[in-house]
Formats: sequence, C-alpha cells, structure tokens
Amino acid sequence: MGQPILWVHGDCLDPNAPIFSRYPAAPAIFVWDVALLKEWQIRLKRLVFLYECLLDLPVQMYRGEVAPLVNAFVELHGGDRVVTMASPSPRFRAICGQLAYPLEILEPEPFVTLPANADLKRFFRYWKLAKPRLGL
Repeated sequence: MGQPILWVHGDCLDPNAPIFSRYPAAPAIFVWDVALLKEWQIRLKRLVFLYECLLDLPVQMYRGEVAPLVNAFVELHGGDRVVTMASPSPRFRAICGQLAYPLEILEPEPFVTLPANADLKRFFRYWKLAKPRLGL
C-alpha cells in the first residue's frame, strides 16, 4: 500500500483517535466546510472550541468545499487512499460519495456501551444511563 491521507472532520477531533495511532506519519487535512457553517449558523464560541481542538492535532486546515479539497490534498501528497473516522452525519456520507480515492473508515472506540433499546432522545436520558457505567 502507498501513502494514506487522513481526513479529519468534526466527529474525529480526538488526538487519541485510531487514525492518528494507526497512521502517525500520514498527512492530515481538516476542511472548514463553509456551506455547513453557513447552514448551521455555528456561533463564534463553537468555532473557537473547534479551532482549539484542531491545534492539538497534526492537521493542515483549509476552508471551502470538503470533497474537492480532500481530493486535491490526496493528489498533492501522492496519496492512494483517504482514511477517516466514522460519522453518523448524512453530510459525511454525501462527502464520502464525492471522494475520488478509496476510502477507509475506522470506527471509534465507544465512549460508553449502552443497551440497544436505550431511549436517547434527550441528553439527560443518555447521561442517566451512561454515568453509572463510567463509574461517576
């Protein structure tokens, strides 16, 4: 296999994520998705939080449309595939479909394991189930 390129997105800002340990020397990209930021009207406080998280990661940051920038980054670095972390986002799936390179999607370690039938429509319900499993 050749050079993997890491695509870091909002659901993989953990410096201990498997992509960084599995491919420690691989070039990594994060794209500030302008359309998403505009659509979701993300506040400055949240943007600062994301930026501070990114400062702890070995990534190069770009701004624009995600798929074309990731594709160009792969080409620029002579990559042969894109490696990223899974995300439940429909936008993530759409972007994956626009990538011109093979894609390897790694699953994160679960923060906590909950029953399959857990009612998680509200954070409080989630936390009520998660807290005892975390020993808190």
